Amino acid sequence: MTKPVLSATTGEPRRYGADARSADATRGDLDLEERTSLRRVAGLSTELTDITEVEYRQLRLERVVLVGVWTEGSAEQAQASLIELARLAETAGSQVLDGLIQRRSKPDPATFIGTGKVDELRDSVVSASADTVICDGELSPGQLRQLEEKLKVKVIDRTGLILDIFAQHARSKDGKAQVELAQLSYLLPRLRGWGGSLSRQVGGRAAGGVGIGGRGPGETKIELDRRRIRHRMTKLRREIAGMRQVRATQRGSRNRNEVPSVAIVGYTNAGKSSLLNALTGAGVLVEDALFATLDPTTRRTSTADGRTYTLTDTVGFVRHLPHQLVEAFRSTLEETADADLLVHVVDASDPLPEDQIKAVRQVLVEIGEEHAGAMPKELLVVNKTDAAGDLQLARLRHLLPDAVFVSARRGDGVEKLRERLAELLPRPEVDVELLVPYVQGSLVARIHSEGEVLAEDHTPHGTRLRARVGAELATAVLPFALAGVPLEDGAAH
Repeated sequence: MTKPVLSATTGEPRRYGADARSADATRGDLDLEERTSLRRVAGLSTELTDITEVEYRQLRLERVVLVGVWTEGSAEQAQASLIELARLAETAGSQVLDGLIQRRSKPDPATFIGTGKVDELRDSVVSASADTVICDGELSPGQLRQLEEKLKVKVIDRTGLILDIFAQHARSKDGKAQVELAQLSYLLPRLRGWGGSLSRQVGGRAAGGVGIGGRGPGETKIELDRRRIRHRMTKLRREIAGMRQVRATQRGSRNRNEVPSVAIVGYTNAGKSSLLNALTGAGVLVEDALFATLDPTTRRTSTADGRTYTLTDTVGFVRHLPHQLVEAFRSTLEETADADLLVHVVDASDPLPEDQIKAVRQVLVEIGEEHAGAMPKELLVVNKTDAAGDLQLARLRHLLPDAVFVSARRGDGVEKLRERLAELLPRPEVDVELLVPYVQGSLVARIHSEGEVLAEDHTPHGTRLRARVGAELATAVLPFALAGVPLEDGAAH
């Protein structure tokens, strides 16, 4: 009796085929159950005043008020940006109480919003009993400090909020390392102390002035913290570089085996994970929330004519994606630059899908410039057609005539998408005619997996076939090449 093959990650028996797809689906359900059952609680009181009595501290979800500055674009775009900020706050586990927008030519350099609006915001915070204000933009350290002094509650910006969501949702080792690097990059210029901690020193009089090296001006506490953060960032960059090498090795293995790759990209919550599940039965986590997927998932599938290719689900993009995240996740986003085809998923139910497409393409251009190469060709896929109205779908069909319209949840249009993928995937370039002995059955299987079999016949001396294969596989099968009467297309016995 043979022992079952154990998984290297879980120690459980490894599953294949339908069993593997069932296990993947179960794992996705468990991930979703865990995420919804352990909703983030902000913890103790978030007021800036120092409350030492334990009985006055409250355990609660953060209650937030949103504020935005409308500097360009239409009123609809400014409102959509604030609505998206509210969804981000809810994803982070907060309760949104109110939202304010101010029309200005540019944000106030001191307080982000004007002085009068700060007073109005303070009244709104007090009346709603809010404990946090979230600004729809990236605040400078000075703006952050002045707003907190005037409002007397915690203030965070859009970048800090997105980083917080990433920290909650990261599961893998490389995902956690990339999020931590992004958080430290954001924190470093904003590091500040309260009261005496700004001037507390190591060495000098603070150390008692005892012994050699114990005299002199010393190092302030905040300088020490900055040095520790820089040291940690250096260590994280080394770790991420090592993980990047592992991914590059995996991609190199796929390239050597001539397996085409498809990267699924798009705006956050556009339905990329649902589409991966619909195409491959991957069973990855699907949640109606922003940035539900941070760790990329790769699955292998095949076209109707038997060609194998991989599909990779990537992290979603968003308007004004923080620069720190693009930098930290660059090694993960390189999957898109190295893919043979990009499947760009668009949410048909979003009121401004054009802005989503623009935001995604801006990040892709940035990745392509850094990668020093042209980005792969793109296939637009409009998802969630079941949630969009007929007028919206008609407008999108006119706006995006080459797109494929699908509903990953219901399965509408998925077969047509598979056909389009088969058309756009690169085909092997070398035509060969072979007579492969039956003892070389693994080579025939590889030709079926990596190449395109045009004709096949089983003879007394072995399997005779005509196929189109990649350059490396063509070299491997060269000993079995023959010249003779070509097989008729589709011949098989």
